[in-house]
Amino acid sequence: MSIDVNEAFAAGRERQAITARDRQGELRAGVEAGRLRRLPDGRYKVLTGFDAGEILSALGEPVHGLDEKARGAVALYSAVPAWHHLGQVVPGGTTDIDTVLSLAGIGFEVVTVPAFYLWDGRYLPHPGQRHTVRADTGQALGIVGPDYEVIQNRRSFEFLQELVSDTDAVWESAGSMRGGSKVFVALRVPGHVVVDPGGLDDRIVPFIVAINSHDGRSAYEVVATPWRPVCANTERLAVQQAATRWKVRHTRNATEHIREARRTLRLTSHYYDTWAAEETALARTNLAIDEFNTAIDELWPLEENATARQQRTAEQRRDRLHALFGEEASRSGRTAYAAERAVTDYTDHFAAIRPSAASGLKGNEPAARGLRLLEGTDDAVKSHAHQRLMLMRRR
Repeated sequence: MSIDVNEAFAAGRERQAITARDRQGELRAGVEAGRLRRLPDGRYKVLTGFDAGEILSALGEPVHGLDEKARGAVALYSAVPAWHHLGQVVPGGTTDIDTVLSLAGIGFEVVTVPAFYLWDGRYLPHPGQRHTVRADTGQALGIVGPDYEVIQNRRSFEFLQELVSDTDAVWESAGSMRGGSKVFVALRVPGHVVVDPGGLDDRIVPFIVAINSHDGRSAYEVVATPWRPVCANTERLAVQQAATRWKVRHTRNATEHIREARRTLRLTSHYYDTWAAEETALARTNLAIDEFNTAIDELWPLEENATARQQRTAEQRRDRLHALFGEEASRSGRTAYAAERAVTDYTDHFAAIRPSAASGLKGNEPAARGLRLLEGTDDAVKSHAHQRLMLMRRR
């Protein structure tokens, strides 16, 4: 049985009607109690509960960037209640893909139709181009070529159903972004890994995320990631030959090639074991502030002829990274692990982004930032930081 979280959390929703002054008092109380952390830009980060990692605006309002379904509900399914009080929740999760597709609003099919342009009062076909269109709403999702093959959402995710059936894996979350041109499902894999056993004892729950697109610009992907798409930072890193990502392009026979993604699933445990071992090594490596500055300079090099504006931007970035490093160091010590967490936090929540009109997200920074997390736009920066810090471990 599904529960609409807007009803299940009616009592909590009433708090949103209080005055701005009372809300600020509640936020301050949350910070003092250790439930929230105020970020340098005035927003807040949730530290405890189901949705640790959730980002709130300066007014305490959730930042989600998810699509709205036709009936007005957010296009999101989750196995746990989220701080933003949005979406359809099945407590404990479900193992039925049809339930997930329905509650997340991603059960729609996609068709391709000819592309036309207006010329001299007439609509003429554009040779070699077609549009991908949602069959339920008629919304255009992208422009594609003649060889493009639609990978239907159900087909793209149903092969994971066997993993659910054969193990204790549970559908953790699913949702839609950018009008349905990008959809995802996430599986919570049984068990967990521990970073720095006996020390920090950071428990990491492994996930497999499948991402399908209909925009004509990106592939179908399966990703191994210590990240819950509902509301957390992504810790995806390319570590010593461990497979983290597998792609299928939208070309002829694409749906048949998806079956090969099973090999990614088989390699998932190897990835997490390797990841945890390397993160443990970083957690046991002390780091001087000069070494942290060196890593920052390598990640974001500043040209000798940099303008005054570029220099100010670099200084502001360094200040923010230092603040994030200090906050993490108070919990885990001044270690390479704390430095990596600072870089991850910065790229996920603070790095400047400028959504373009072409992306369909211009002016919607939360949605654009959420899409960057989903697509792994900053994975290269995080991996570079990880590799650089691993070298410092061997100094």
